Amino acid sequence: MAEKRPEDLSVEELRRLLLDKRRVTRHDRLERFRRTGRVIDLAPDLEADAETLEPVYETPSGYTPLTPQRRRWTDTVLVFVEVLAVLVLFGVVMDVFSILRTLNQEVAASLEQPTALPTALITAVVLPSGHTPPNAEGGARPNEAEIPEHLQPIAQSIANVPVPTASPVQAIRIQIPAIKVDAPVVQGDAWEQLKKGVGQHIGTPNPGENGNIVLSAHNDIFGEIFRELDKLQPGDVIILYASQRQYNYIVTGTQIVEPTRVDVMDPTTNATVTLISCYPYLIDNQRIVVSAVLQNP
Repeated sequence: MAEKRPEDLSVEELRRLLLDKRRVTRHDRLERFRRTGRVIDLAPDLEADAETLEPVYETPSGYTPLTPQRRRWTDTVLVFVEVLAVLVLFGVVMDVFSILRTLNQEVAASLEQPTALPTALITAVVLPSGHTPPNAEGGARPNEAEIPEHLQPIAQSIANVPVPTASPVQAIRIQIPAIKVDAPVVQGDAWEQLKKGVGQHIGTPNPGENGNIVLSAHNDIFGEIFRELDKLQPGDVIILYASQRQYNYIVTGTQIVEPTRVDVMDPTTNATVTLISCYPYLIDNQRIVVSAVLQNP
């Protein structure tokens, strides 16, 4: 072949000649790299395919290619691992959302305030008009001894309730024909106010209005206005006057109670009046309470 000119060579001879030249060139380059320490032999030189000039890789000794069955099993394991990783990630995300929801609920609960329950308005700790009898040692004076000791601070705190501004709908006079009572009505039922007539407990409604009008007067001092309340009978009339109208109330009953029975002053749903005075006469250690309801017009 060396004696032939290139144009006399066949295609096959040219291919082999080119292949030999490439192999020699590659071998020389690798030898040069080995001498300079730039390459290390890890595998034997690869032979080139005579037809394609592509390197032919030899299978290393001891290497067993994966069978289709083992490859499918390996792929299945990898898919399972991927699915498991996705599920774990999903669980972590859901756990984070659960923690955030719980945290929000706890914050909302901490911001909630308990519903305030209405506090009962204490307007009296004992029934009004209490006093010592005029024949007692020291004469007639407010009977502070009948106020329970633990309620005395409350009694002092509500002693000076402001008197409401005068109004044409307020009661100004009371008449009880059955016991010949005809007296002015003043706002307030403290000691000084009951010197002037019948006192209306502050905060109770005006005549004709729904609710419990509480009126008090003494029975043995300052005119003895309510001395004969015990003579009233169911059906007797109590007349209350405002500036422009009168209101008739019909007596429904009478009871004797302890001074601490302030529940008789509780508001009512219908229009009522409650008359209160000390009892018995010149002893004054209890109260007489007369109840009446508004007569239909």
